[in-house]
Amino acid sequence: MYIYKRVRDLREDSDKTQKDIALYLNMQLTVYQRYERGERELPLWAAIKLADYYNVSLDYLVGRKER
Repeated sequence: MYIYKRVRDLREDSDKTQKDIALYLNMQLTVYQRYERGERELPLWAAIKLADYYNVSLDYLVGRKER
């Protein structure tokens, strides 16, 4: 599973909008949307913040683990 799919699924499962997450990451909405579409590589700092936000491991976020 690609990280962008996992990030989108986590966001949708938590009933958050792309705008909510972009604000949390302190970035423009269009930049975050590119991460979710897989058009840009998610930086490590953002992956760490998202893992903390969703209370998951980085291994889960990048698809190395299923739980």
